[in-house]
Amino acid sequence: MRRKPSSWIYQLDGPQPVDVVIKKSTRAKRLSLRVSNLDGTVSLTMPNWAPEREALDFLQSRRGWLMGHIQNRPAMQRPVIGAVIPIAGQLHEICEIPNTERSRAAYITDGRLYVANDARIPVRVATLLKAMAHRDLRAASEKYATRLGRSFAKLTLRDTKSRWGSCSAQGHLMYSWRLIMTPPEVLDYVAAHEVAHLAEMNHGPKFWAHCAALCPDYQKHRQWLKTHGREILAWHFASLPRDDFL
Repeated sequence: MRRKPSSWIYQLDGPQPVDVVIKKSTRAKRLSLRVSNLDGTVSLTMPNWAPEREALDFLQSRRGWLMGHIQNRPAMQRPVIGAVIPIAGQLHEICEIPNTERSRAAYITDGRLYVANDARIPVRVATLLKAMAHRDLRAASEKYATRLGRSFAKLTLRDTKSRWGSCSAQGHLMYSWRLIMTPPEVLDYVAAHEVAHLAEMNHGPKFWAHCAALCPDYQKHRQWLKTHGREILAWHFASLPRDDFL
């Protein structure tokens, strides 16, 4: 008898067929269904001991929630010439670098983002945003660490799917570089939040007291991420097919 692989794709049929990645996990204790905020991938995780029929019945029972979640997701956005992208809370039109310029790297001037018009537009834009994010997040982290009387070991950027930042027990700060697309005060809040973990590695009352001391309006900025975070994650930065720019 052929053994079932640890993950496979099941198509949930209907007016809008949906591909669902079903994964078996030795760590899972129950069935769980999620939709990735980053790329919209639908995944159903099941314990190793659970029968496939039970997983499929669970998926069918959650059909209404799943379809509503998919329909409410912001449309995918791609950085192409003419698009408008948020940077530091301000909208910037993406424009083609003039032919008189040799550089193909993206840059910002007069409220516009200029980039060479080729298949690497998204990659060049992402490279610029990552550099800006590293600059601003390092400055904010150092500011709040000084106020808290603590220090962090290192700072890294990633394109995370489920969190805007994290702090390890070793004092390593990690942030999503997409924070540079949010208003500056929201980026500052995330830095304050993660730096507060240098003092309290939990989300208890003492932690939130540190967070409030560093960023008194943190609740407002936290809500902004809950309301608009999916719009930021809807931007895709993979290289474009050639037909998109010829």
